[in-house]
Amino acid sequence: MSPTRDGAAGVPVRNPTGGHIPVAGGLARTGLPYARAIGAEAVQVFVANPRGWATPPGRPAEDEAFREGCAAQGLRAYVHAPYLINPASHDPLTAERSVASLRHSLRRARAIGAEGVVVHTGSATGGRARDVALAQVRRLLLPLLEELTHEDDPWLLLEPTAGQGASVCSLMADLGPYAEALDRHPKLGVCLDTCHAFAAGHDLTAPGGVAAMLDELVRAAGPGRLRLVHANDSLDVSGARKDRHRNVGAGRIGPEPFAELLRHPATEGVPFVVETPGGEEGHAADVALLKELGRGRTLSSGDTAQGSGPSPGSSW
Repeated sequence: MSPTRDGAAGVPVRNPTGGHIPVAGGLARTGLPYARAIGAEAVQVFVANPRGWATPPGRPAEDEAFREGCAAQGLRAYVHAPYLINPASHDPLTAERSVASLRHSLRRARAIGAEGVVVHTGSATGGRARDVALAQVRRLLLPLLEELTHEDDPWLLLEPTAGQGASVCSLMADLGPYAEALDRHPKLGVCLDTCHAFAAGHDLTAPGGVAAMLDELVRAAGPGRLRLVHANDSLDVSGARKDRHRNVGAGRIGPEPFAELLRHPATEGVPFVVETPGGEEGHAADVALLKELGRGRTLSSGDTAQGSGPSPGSSW
């Protein structure tokens, strides 16, 4: 990963920090001013309706403006694929639509200069065994990975879920069989969502909990596969299997595990983006807090963002 540099000091930033930004009205026209307002060094966007199957074409002029704007602002960009995608679904139509939607996200990501496409790992619906579901994941996703032949093609970033229902990948150990099913393709990476990991049962607040979770991720997925972190606190306790986000440090995880994440060798050079409540104000506070935690700051009581309401385009 190429380092982001601090515009003022010109020094490398260990963990570029930012958020999921709204782009209704245009990637560049809406997204870039929002990124500036929250102090972002990394951004995540949708390139299609996150709750639909439509695959809208991009606008070349807007795509180029976004690419140039990201370069000018020193932003690392990522795409989040639609939530409906489930490559492990037993329903043939859902499976077919999942392939088309993910292919669209990957191609749009390349067009806008995004480094990766985040996709939820899915659920083995229809009561099927996990190995049967993973065989289908292989059949559907491996051809998409093999289409990534250009140097500037994005990585496909697997995001383990919070463990709801028949999830095929929620604990870090689950990444091993999933990656094996996809031949550990060189463009296959991981997006770690802290709320998901906590909800799935990784107690990040326990002594050594953060290191244990990251060590398990590296063992299962392989070194260098962690490419993005969704830095979200959790409304619920560890193991609740509920995906309900809170602002950084304001939930059940608290600030110190995020500080540990930002110090761990496995996160060296990995961007952190927030998907938290509070809109622009909440995102700006979370981004600022993560930057301070990355610098080794110790928090005082109440020194966290307390936003309310959903973030732009989110499901939490």
